[in-house]
Amino acid sequence: MSLSGIADGVLAVLLAPACAACRVPLPHPSRGPVCGVCWDTIGRFTPPLCARCGDPLPSWRVTSTDAAGAGVCPRCSRRPSALSRSRAIGPYDGTLRAIVHAFKYEGCRSLARELGMRLRESAADVLQSADIVVPVPLHRSRRRTRGFNQARELAGQLGVTMVDALRRTRATPSQTDLPADARHGNMQNAFALKRGPARRKLDGLRIVLVDDVSTTGATIEACAVVLRAAGAADVSAVTAARVASRPTE
Repeated sequence: MSLSGIADGVLAVLLAPACAACRVPLPHPSRGPVCGVCWDTIGRFTPPLCARCGDPLPSWRVTSTDAAGAGVCPRCSRRPSALSRSRAIGPYDGTLRAIVHAFKYEGCRSLARELGMRLRESAADVLQSADIVVPVPLHRSRRRTRGFNQARELAGQLGVTMVDALRRTRATPSQTDLPADARHGNMQNAFALKRGPARRKLDGLRIVLVDDVSTTGATIEACAVVLRAAGAADVSAVTAARVASRPTE
């Protein structure tokens, strides 16, 4: 038996750890806090996708396109945005939601590696043209409570130079506690450029914002506005999960 197999046996007997997603005892605890079955069954977004927000499109036949001629959903065709593209691994529900919750709220920081690997696959078209990735920052009070910034942990796994270019200017109420129509107002003026050298290094860059979850997109949009104002040539976004709108014609 291999050393990892022995370690798994000892951990299973002494600690009986459960999968952070399905809560079934882990057969191989040394491989991480989520079992292989859960990783294999997470929901994934597959084409066709809206070029801007990344939501699934009902078919390849599109009625609206962006400036580059790519298909966009009806909502994005009506609403201007500082973002050019967004991508996520899959919808924020089921197993993926449980994994992100364990990563964010239960301190399972090691999940950043596996999430990052899957995000690199799902967002390859966005990341391949990026000059830098910028994690969405936490306010210092929330980071002190949580112990880490999950967006920064995820950004460090994407294979692109990471720059902490943004800061939170105020502690905002959690977006999850607010109705959808109040979330954009909650993020207004909540971000600014970080003081120091980062302020002078964004002009002309293609930047990808990184966060764990996008719900209404208010947080990502607020960050993108700041980066555009700082001279970024392009701003896109990638998240581990996304609350997707229902596909419509």
